[in-house]
Amino acid sequence: MRKSMLTAFYTMMLLSIATAAFAADGAISGGFGLAAAGIALGIGVAAAGGACGQGAAVRGACEGTARNPDASGKISQSLILGLAFIESLVIYALLVALILLFVKM
Repeated sequence: MRKSMLTAFYTMMLLSIATAAFAADGAISGGFGLAAAGIALGIGVAAAGGACGQGAAVRGACEGTARNPDASGKISQSLILGLAFIESLVIYALLVALILLFVKM
């Protein structure tokens, strides 16, 4: 139930933002303040998502090591690789936000 509600909420958010994104040049006069607010919101969501993902990964690695201490080496390797992928996605979101910021200036 929660997953479907979140999916519906995100879909509605994307649909409401799409009209502003595809509007004509003079239709919405939000200026730089609206763009900066959108960029800040995007970075905040990316950082929160990355933090939740990293927390879940560390929790899973700790539980796996507690259940099977002999496999801690492989679990640690997989954990570090997964954390690197998660962090790279957050850095990618930062890069996209910075590109949008400098294009808007």
